Amino acid sequence: MLHRFGQVATLLALILVQLPLIVLALLMLVLTFALGVVVLLPPQVRMVRRFAELHRRLLREWTEVDIERPYLPEPPPPVPQADGMYRSERTLYKTPRVPAWNNRWKWMVSDPATWRDDVWLALDPVVKVLMLPLFAVIPARALRMYAQWCELLLGATAASRLAGQVSHLRRTRHLAADSQAAEMRRIERDLHDGTQARLVAIGMTLGAAEQLIDTDTRAAKALLAKARDASSETLTELRRVIRGIHPPVLAERGLADAVRALAMDSPLQVTVTVDLPDRPESPVEAAVYFAVSELLANAARHGDARTAAVDISHHGTGLRVTVTDDGLGGADPAKGSGLTGIERRLAAFDGVLALNSPPGGPTTVTMDLPGVLPRKQADAMPHWKIVVVVLLWGTAWCPTFPQGIVAAIFKIFQIEKPGWFLPLHLPGPWQWPAIIGMIVLGATMYAVAHRIPVNHDRRIRMSGGVPTNLRCS
Repeated sequence: MLHRFGQVATLLALILVQLPLIVLALLMLVLTFALGVVVLLPPQVRMVRRFAELHRRLLREWTEVDIERPYLPEPPPPVPQADGMYRSERTLYKTPRVPAWNNRWKWMVSDPATWRDDVWLALDPVVKVLMLPLFAVIPARALRMYAQWCELLLGATAASRLAGQVSHLRRTRHLAADSQAAEMRRIERDLHDGTQARLVAIGMTLGAAEQLIDTDTRAAKALLAKARDASSETLTELRRVIRGIHPPVLAERGLADAVRALAMDSPLQVTVTVDLPDRPESPVEAAVYFAVSELLANAARHGDARTAAVDISHHGTGLRVTVTDDGLGGADPAKGSGLTGIERRLAAFDGVLALNSPPGGPTTVTMDLPGVLPRKQADAMPHWKIVVVVLLWGTAWCPTFPQGIVAAIFKIFQIEKPGWFLPLHLPGPWQWPAIIGMIVLGATMYAVAHRIPVNHDRRIRMSGGVPTNLRCS
């Protein structure tokens, strides 16, 4: 209890900082929009947001109410035109400083959370003072009530969540496009440096054999044999390139058997454990296959590992892949492009990668891809719930309207036609309680009919969710 009073005292003490902050923020707004001192708006917004973020952090620690940040994503840095100039509306600049400042200013002004923070800052001291009796009597519950008040103005809105999702999808699209471009360059390089050179050599060998076939049959036969061997090597190289694009075993037998085949070809002693009820889609299988291939290759080439273990499992509709090796450890995504490339592959499916690779090993890489597995039929709503929902929707109208609202209208206007309105056949003192009870019963039936499918869908989403805050260590 004492620590709760200490938390309340901290909140009340913040009023002493908040009051001069309100005066300063209001003055900066007046100077910005009344006198045109626009350079004061960014520091004013940052000041208010930092104070609001302080309250979010304190309430998250004290009440476990996580108030999501509502701010729209920051604008991207300006991109130069073909002539090297930077455009801001109809004006061109030689450096990106002014366009970047203009974009940030517009972003702050157009963000509704900016003005919601100002409203919260002005009203919050009054709310704290009004809640003083509650803070003194029930501090724990009062803190939660205060957190709900803060969440009302400081929490994320549907628009900010949608903007964040759009920004995330835009970044994911760029990562996927970059990964695809890098893959195309790798394929072109392999074909140009390997297969094309071998085909050119075969053509030259056949041309030389054609010239010698009449004058030196033995040499011509030797050249033809050489061309045959070269064609066999070229075919092997082509198959290797094809496996690098999309392995046939992956398309024919699925991810489990493809990873097992990959383990058999690996120089490491690899153990594969697979628990998948269904096959994911082909792009997901390809991303996971090449990610596992890259991790095993890194373990053998850089980690000096001898054994490795690959575990592929599911949790709801999410796919989790864990690759562990007994190598030297110390893996760092910043030291090479392998892990970065895997992250780009996974980002196309909202996947995350968690790395644990202390010096000396072992190295554990966990990859989570949410919602990539088909939803089971068992996840559909049970038949008995469907029947209950249909009955509730089909019968809730009766107590709500004819036995409740219509009967109330008849009672108010003294219409003496009881008809089949059951509450009107009761004794006078019981009529209004019966009417109110009928309305409450009907409304409850509607609410239950609505909540049953909503709660079922929420349970399915929670069972298929994955952690999004995995940390690297």
